[in-house]
Amino acid sequence: MSYVVYTDGSCLGNPGAGGWAAVVIDRETGEVAEISGGAPNTTNNRMELTAAIAALNAIKIGSSIELFTDSQYLRNAFEKGWLRNWKLRGWQTSNKTPVLNKDLWLALDELMTSRQVRFNWVRGHVGDHFNERCDQLARAQATKFKRR
Repeated sequence: MSYVVYTDGSCLGNPGAGGWAAVVIDRETGEVAEISGGAPNTTNNRMELTAAIAALNAIKIGSSIELFTDSQYLRNAFEKGWLRNWKLRGWQTSNKTPVLNKDLWLALDELMTSRQVRFNWVRGHVGDHFNERCDQLARAQATKFKRR
C-alpha cells in the first residue's frame, strides 16, 4: 500500500491552544481522508509531531508513505539524523540539554520502524492545496480549544 500524507500543526500562542491535522491520500484508490484534533495548552512543535503520529497510526503497517510537512523540526529529525543522534546521546541535544517532546519522538520513532516513510518539506502558506487544507483544519481545531 502506498500513501501520500500532508501534516500540519497550529498553535494560538506558543504555548497555547493548538490543533493538528493530516490529509492521507491512498495512491491506489485515490481516496482522501482528513483527520484532526487539538489540545488546550500545547506548542506548535507538539502539534506538528502529533499530526505525523496520527497520520502514521491511520496507515497500515508495511505501507510506503511520502509525507509532506512544513515543519523543518519534524523533517530534519529524520532527514538530518537528529533523532538518531539524540538517542545516541541519551536523549540530549548537541548542547547537552534534554530533548523536548521526547514522548512524541518515541511514539513517532516506533511507528517509523514498521512503515517506509520519506519526508518532504513544503513551504507553508504558498498555495500548496493539501498543505493549505491541513492548515485550515489545524487552525479550526486550535480555535475550538481556545474557546473552551
